[in-house]
Amino acid sequence: MKLRPLDDKIVIKKIEKEETTASGIVLPSSAKEESNIAEVIATGNKLDTDEDMKGLVKVGDKVIFSKYAGNDIELDHEKYTIIKFQDILAVIE
Repeated sequence: MKLRPLDDKIVIKKIEKEETTASGIVLPSSAKEESNIAEVIATGNKLDTDEDMKGLVKVGDKVIFSKYAGNDIELDHEKYTIIKFQDILAVIE
């Protein structure tokens, strides 16, 4: 199944970062803070057609997004988040 967001929405997949303490102990996932770095999976049609937004965010880009933004969904045993374009803080280059 494929997600196709509408308007200025973006589908992202959060990138889990491995947390280790200063002494080298790897923290379990239950002790980690959720990452706000993600990979763009799909973009809405407004981001492809609007001249002011065209090319700002593309599929495959790594982005930093607002911590409490979006709606989490699960599709085909994969977790995704759908956010608005305004919730993206930066693109990692």
